[in-house]
Formats: sequence, C-alpha cells, structure tokens
Amino acid sequence: MTGRGEPPEGPPENPSGGEDEYRSLVFDESFVRAARLQEFSAQERMGEHARAVRSLPGRGTRRHRSRAGIALVVLIALAFATAVYIGFRNPYPTPVGRRAEPLRTTVIPLAPQGPVPGGTAESLLADGPAAAHRSGAAGINFPSVRRTKNFSDSQVTMALTTVKDYLVGSSLDPDVLTGGVVRPVARLLDPDQTAQFERSVDSPADDGKHSATGWLVRFDPAEVEVADPDIRVHGTFTYAEAGADTLEVVSDHTFTYALRPVVAGPHRADGASLFTVRRILHFLLDREDIRLHRLEVRSAYVQAGPQACSAETAGALRPLLAGEQADTRGPAGTDPYATGVPKAALCGTLAVSSPTQGPPRDPDAARSPRSRP
Repeated sequence: MTGRGEPPEGPPENPSGGEDEYRSLVFDESFVRAARLQEFSAQERMGEHARAVRSLPGRGTRRHRSRAGIALVVLIALAFATAVYIGFRNPYPTPVGRRAEPLRTTVIPLAPQGPVPGGTAESLLADGPAAAHRSGAAGINFPSVRRTKNFSDSQVTMALTTVKDYLVGSSLDPDVLTGGVVRPVARLLDPDQTAQFERSVDSPADDGKHSATGWLVRFDPAEVEVADPDIRVHGTFTYAEAGADTLEVVSDHTFTYALRPVVAGPHRADGASLFTVRRILHFLLDREDIRLHRLEVRSAYVQAGPQACSAETAGALRPLLAGEQADTRGPAGTDPYATGVPKAALCGTLAVSSPTQGPPRDPDAARSPRSRP
C-alpha cells in the first residue's frame, strides 16, 4: 500500500522527522511548478446568472404597462368610493339619542268595608283569593314571544327579562319590602331617572312624581313585617313598538302578601292578614337599554289595600292589619287655589281582601241541596 504522493522531482529537502514541524503546510517550488492551472472564461465564470444588462422593452410593451397602471388606479378609486358610500348608507338603524322622561305615579289606597279578617298566614294564602296564584317569581310569566317589525325575538326576550328582574327586585325582594335597600331597583333604571328615584326614596312626596311607592313596594319596618315569605303573584305582560328604536312593555300584576304587626313579645299564630298590591307599570326600552339591561319606567298606577283613605302612602304603604278597620275620614283634600303641584286625592273600596271563614270541614256541608241524599 502506497503512502502520500511525492513531488515529481523527488522528496523535499528536509527528510521525514526533521526539525521543521510545519513542513506539511509548505509547498516547495517544484510542487508549485508541477501544479496544473486552469482558468475559466468570463462566460464560464458567470454560469447560469442573469444578464447584467437588460434590453429595453419595446414601445408596445410600455403602452401595455401604462394602461395596466391606469386601470389599477381606477380600481383603487372605485373601491374607496364604494367604501365611503356604504359608510354613509349604513343598513343598520342609528340609535336615536333619547332622554328618559320623569316617572308619573298614581298610588290609590283601597279601604276595607269592615274589620280586616285575620288568621294564620298559611290558611289565608291557601284559602284566600290568591290561593290559585303562583309563588314568587314563578308567577311572573312571559307571553308568547314574537319578533316585531324592528326588534328580533331575542331582543324582545331580553326586554321582558329586564322588566321581570325589575318586578322581582321592586316587589319580592325581602330587603326592599322592609325599606332596607334600594339597590336591586336602582341598578335597573335608566341613568336619566336616577336623580328622581333617589329623591323619591330620600324625600318622598305625594306630588305624582316623587312617591317611593310608585317605584317599589315598601312597608314601614317599625310597624309591619312579612309573616310568610310565600308571596303570591298573578298577572300579564304586553309589548309593542313605540317607535322604530323603542319597545314599550306594560306589566299588570297583583301581589298578595301575608303581613303581621311588629310586637315585642311572641307573635299570635292567627295574627296575620292579607295585603294586596296591584301594579300597572309602563316601561320603555330602546336598543341601548336592552343591550345594557336597564329600562325607563314611564308611569306607575298602584292600588294597595287594605289601607285607610287618609293614609300617607308616599314613603311607604300603611296596611290595616287583622282586626283593624278604616277610619271614616276620606282622602286628604286638595285646594284648587293652592300653588305648586297638587297632591293626589284618590281612594277606592277594597271589595275582596281575606276569606271571612275557612272552608267547611263537613264534606256534606259542601254539597248542594240537590246532591244530598
């Protein structure tokens, strides 16, 4: 087997194993002369690279490119004009800047014709006029939801949900009923009505605008307490468009409460009585209200009893409890010559409040004369 090749003229001057340790990296003169050199031509050195100088296009080519550039500019201009046109002709309706109007309230006390019947809360609710009504929020049911001309079925459902939340917060929340909190009601109101609501709660007045009992159901916690959390509810919803951007919802619900007086000692089991509140409320909701889960209360018509006609109901309802009866005084008089906002002077008669007696226990007593043997 042969080793490394040697130069044509023999081995180098320094023998193998000499003192020059870098001899393997040095080429002697005879090796360099014997090397074969080959120089590539310029064409071979360029290889497959593109030509450095290009020929100028002809006149027809320049005309074609100028037309393509003009067409591109025109196309961009048309696209920009189309975008501007679509921006001005937005297919979606623009929300109308509308301010909520002040709430108009009417609160009418209903006076009983005799002493208020009493009994246990369970028997009064089970045998009274609200026996067939459902309990709590389950009694606030939606109607059949269908889209309107300008509102989808989902928007209608959201509007009804907001109204239901308002009714639950203002009529069923135990803390609201006793006058402790107002947050469940205030958080659902349009901001334009916040100042009116706060004034109605802090400084109620029977002027048709600042009655707290127009916004919510409230009792004086120093006089009355809820005897049974089972509050019976019955009523209906209706809705319709009040404009292209506004939905009107009307709620008409009757709430029946079992109440008893606040006493220092133990309560009497049969010391409860029924109190009924009918609330007819008109709500307006625009698209922004529906999106933000809020509403505008346009008007409130409230009938509540048993109460005395002379009761001051602006700050809280004044129920007549078991065994009590209305005084002979009528509603507060109104002076037509007085200045300022006139006070409401309305009162009604409570036809049905609580059952005067329970159902007969003898099965034969419940039969008609014809059905008896």
